[in-house]
Amino acid sequence: MRISYRALARLLCYPDAGLRAALPEIGAALHAEPRLGARNRAAIDSLVERLSGGDELELEASYVQTFDRGRAQSLHLFEHVHGDSRDRGQAMVDLAATYAQAGMELKAGELPDFLPIALEFASTQPEATGDAFVAEFAHILNLIHSSLARRGSPYAAVLAATIEIAGEELDAAAAEPEQPLDVLWEEPVAFDGCPAAARPRDGVQPIHFHHQGASS
Repeated sequence: MRISYRALARLLCYPDAGLRAALPEIGAALHAEPRLGARNRAAIDSLVERLSGGDELELEASYVQTFDRGRAQSLHLFEHVHGDSRDRGQAMVDLAATYAQAGMELKAGELPDFLPIALEFASTQPEATGDAFVAEFAHILNLIHSSLARRGSPYAAVLAATIEIAGEELDAAAAEPEQPLDVLWEEPVAFDGCPAAARPRDGVQPIHFHHQGASS
């Protein structure tokens, strides 16, 4: 299992007192990740330092402004592939069913396509399975990263690190899709606190995102 995915999931959560208290543990987990290169490690360290020493209200306001004020930086994966189409609802149902089948229970109000939940799931799986799971939506991570980087957000470091740890390539020129893409997946979560508590079972099948082209 890659505990680093769980650490990255926590960094993408709302920066409340619980998250800030966990920052030393989060930083240590990422420093122990052999796949994380020096450049991304330094960028993560900078974010951790900012979250550790910044003004609480300013950090929380910045988080909301970054992730809740536009679709381009949304941490809900299906927002980038289905938008507001009816397909998104069915995709949510299918993903939630996949989580349930694997023994994961979401708390009330949690949506199954929330990126921290997906990363926490990846952290519970054998390394190859978790890496393959994250690689399936690396194209979405690249879209979010590009938008964050254009805005100079320190959170871009988390997306870049996730892509690198999954063994995928960072696409600095990634652009937002003009039309939602059809995507299917399969699979599931838990650092103490952001998303749901997961109890994954043995025998879970790997997740697959099948690109079927843009809808017209």
